[in-house]
Amino acid sequence: MTSHIVGYPRMGPKRELKFALESFWDGKSSAEDLQKVAADLRSSIWKQMAEAGIKYIPSNSFSYYDQVLDTTAMLGAVPARYGWNGNEIGFDTYFSMARGNASVPAMEMTKWFDTNYHFIVPELGPDVKFSYASHKAVDEYKEAKALGIDTVPVLVGPVSYLLLSKPAKGVDKTFPLISLLAKILPIYKEVVSELKAAGATWIQFDEPTLVKDLEPQQLHAFNGAYAELESSLSGLNVLVETYFADVPAEAFKTLTSLKGVSGFGFDLVRGSKTLELIKGEFPSGKYLFAGVVDGRNIWANDLASSLSTLQTLEGIVGKDKLVVSTSCSLLHTAVDLVNETKLDDEIKSWLAFAAQKIVEVNALAKSLAGQKDEAFFSANAEAQASRKSSPRVTNEAVQKAAAALKGSDHRRATNVSARLDAQQKYLNLPILPTTTIGSFPQTMDLRRVRREYKAKKISEEDYVKAIKAEIEKVVKLQEELDIDVLVHGEPERNDMVEYFGEQLSGFAFSANGWVQSYGSRCVKPPIIYGDVSRPKAMTVFWSSMAQSMTKRPMKGMLTGPVTILNWSFVRNDQPRHETCYQIALAIKDEVEDLEKASVTVIQIDEAALREGLPLRKSEQAFYLEWAVHSFRITNCGVKDTTQIHTHMCYSNFNDIIHSIIDMDADVITIENSRSDEKLLSVFREGVKYGAGIGPGVYDIHSPRIPSTEEIADRINKMLQVLESNILWVNPDCGLKTRKYAEVNPALSNMVAAAKLLRTQFASAK
Repeated sequence: MTSHIVGYPRMGPKRELKFALESFWDGKSSAEDLQKVAADLRSSIWKQMAEAGIKYIPSNSFSYYDQVLDTTAMLGAVPARYGWNGNEIGFDTYFSMARGNASVPAMEMTKWFDTNYHFIVPELGPDVKFSYASHKAVDEYKEAKALGIDTVPVLVGPVSYLLLSKPAKGVDKTFPLISLLAKILPIYKEVVSELKAAGATWIQFDEPTLVKDLEPQQLHAFNGAYAELESSLSGLNVLVETYFADVPAEAFKTLTSLKGVSGFGFDLVRGSKTLELIKGEFPSGKYLFAGVVDGRNIWANDLASSLSTLQTLEGIVGKDKLVVSTSCSLLHTAVDLVNETKLDDEIKSWLAFAAQKIVEVNALAKSLAGQKDEAFFSANAEAQASRKSSPRVTNEAVQKAAAALKGSDHRRATNVSARLDAQQKYLNLPILPTTTIGSFPQTMDLRRVRREYKAKKISEEDYVKAIKAEIEKVVKLQEELDIDVLVHGEPERNDMVEYFGEQLSGFAFSANGWVQSYGSRCVKPPIIYGDVSRPKAMTVFWSSMAQSMTKRPMKGMLTGPVTILNWSFVRNDQPRHETCYQIALAIKDEVEDLEKASVTVIQIDEAALREGLPLRKSEQAFYLEWAVHSFRITNCGVKDTTQIHTHMCYSNFNDIIHSIIDMDADVITIENSRSDEKLLSVFREGVKYGAGIGPGVYDIHSPRIPSTEEIADRINKMLQVLESNILWVNPDCGLKTRKYAEVNPALSNMVAAAKLLRTQFASAK
């Protein structure tokens, strides 16, 4: 009986890679310095898995940005605007694609399936000249081998790569990207040939798109691709890995009949229905990589339950063909529970981070091999029982309030058109009002103040004084820039979800439970272990203070219930929608307290609403129903003159636009600029949107500063499909990751663009 890990976190237990990347980007360290940090992390990860007894250890799962961008580099699919010279792709070209540079914007970034991880979307077309331009997969295999560790090189599968791509600018949107298979497979063959020559005995192809609802021709592409690769793969064991959901029956048939493939990996945590397919028709003589240890959450595995599942599977595929695995890459969970100092012993006993999940995988494999660690299994059973019976998990009053929500759809009393009229009379905003999304740059001094306050090194009085000074600075800057609706900049918040979770009951927080979101961006998801309620007001003090500093409208800034849910590690002992309703009631209390404090513009961010959309269409309607309902619960009781904003981040919103309209917000700000105004196409197709809307006019995830003319051009494109009386002008997202040297000129140009168009409107009358 053997064990396998799909992939592993890259940032390091102390976010070493994050700091190395940012130092390199800031010009404070060299490429060699960055490569040394990366090599040390890889070495540590491989040794950790080897020492834990894992047989199938992944290599090439490490990345400086994301694995899809790595594949784009491997295939030499660099858009012409980056001026690549055709040689081995280096950091300059690689990071320009990811982040943009002074002269050209970055490639589009979107969510990796239904996770909070992001990837850079390949831009492809019939004229792309593919070439083998990054030898990273082979280099990292050799690197591990030099350490005495034989690994399984991981490649994004050729079909999933194309299905995750988009037609490049200027390419017809109907261009069949899958037709490029014949052009990229020769490069995959080269990579496979080099890996074989280097001594690899297994290769893992990640084909996660197999869990989606694919068209027959897309499924057929898998047959064609692996038939073409079969001769190159001869002599190797080949694993095709899937994750994040059930594999549909037709896709299961396609997958398990692929030529040249030795084993198949399945997510048996989120894809429990796949078990029935395996029981019915798993091919004889093939390896089954059974993903029974959850790679996306931090709860300790129920070892007894997993062992029972594995014993059933062993009876189907045989002892020598069953491999115990994680459900997906451990990239989506925190690194090591050993680093935790904030969590109490009871909650800690309920958890397993990546390092602990490796131990769980090996313990299950050894148990199946007749070497069960009775003490380990016994401690696990005790922790499972403790969690079920702990009084801190259940709050009857909260459960009763959530149950009482049934039977109402919680809509505001009047329609959005009437509300917007009432709000305009009250707020008196100009046409094309300008605003920002919430956060302003988080300086080193600001982070130090928060850190010292948490460590009790400064008094509450000194902390409030410092935060107040920062708010005054941000308010003054926005007034000088002549922005219409202001924000306080969120200087008191390190993270938009963590800040609220720390003030809600039912949440716990780690000290070092960091998870990569994209590039160097890491988040520390809260842990929702019990019923959720709001003991006291969370933002009223700061929002009221900020509003007192200006006569302009000041937005109260909240995170919505669906985003808090989707950006947390969520309890797995009750349905997610029940937890979301509890959070919605807590945010509703906060909204109403802000309104009482005379805050008349309130933004309830639902940045992650699209992210949680199930991958299978049959499950999407139910999710959207309770997610949208949760948002409406938060603000159903406010007055018509109180303007409710919401914000959504990088994702594809076109397929859920009717659900977004059903949220019934007064104004929505939404990512648009980095995706080539993809959002606008839905309005060109005739969707009528009557509420306020602010498609982002520039990309804040790039250091590039857009000109006034460029922003005005973007606004004009929006005005072709949206009425001027509902259009807002704002960046794509919050500004916390940027520097003031970038923010000030970008916002200045944004305001100038809005004023330019207002002048043109006035002249045309």
